[in-house]
Amino acid sequence: MSSNADKFPDVVEIVVEIPRGSRNKYEFDEKAGVFRLDRVLSSAVFYNFDYGFIEGTRADDGDHTDALLIIDEPTFTGCHVWARPVGGLEMHDEMGFDFKVLCVALGDPHQQHIERLDQIRPHRLVEIEHFFETYKLLEKKQVDIDGWRDRDRAHEVLRSDRERLGPERGG
Repeated sequence: MSSNADKFPDVVEIVVEIPRGSRNKYEFDEKAGVFRLDRVLSSAVFYNFDYGFIEGTRADDGDHTDALLIIDEPTFTGCHVWARPVGGLEMHDEMGFDFKVLCVALGDPHQQHIERLDQIRPHRLVEIEHFFETYKLLEKKQVDIDGWRDRDRAHEVLRSDRERLGPERGG
């Protein structure tokens, strides 16, 4: 399926760090090439989506661009998934501006027809927002949700983050 690589930003390759249902926050250590446990969420919440990053991108904070993956069954840490960006959640946290690209898995027949944010169940979007509003509360960290943005804005962020990667491009 490597033919999808040339369809960026319509199709992106997500590397899953945290499978849906987990309270463990795993992060990819780029230098060591391994996934590490960063922390266990201290609030009584769990990731209600697969969470990871988009290959070949570099966000303002120096990490890869964050990705939220809508898929019926959770995957696993380190799983690579071809996905379609349909929008994104714009927010600010203690590190500043943060954009999380919302994607649907191309390999999931229940999601692959979705192309736009307004095709996602509204309650699912509210659940995701609620997660980000509350998951750092007991750590005494503030998260401000600016709201959902459409696919065009997600593509704009992805193009910018791909350009920022520069000569390292592709991973």
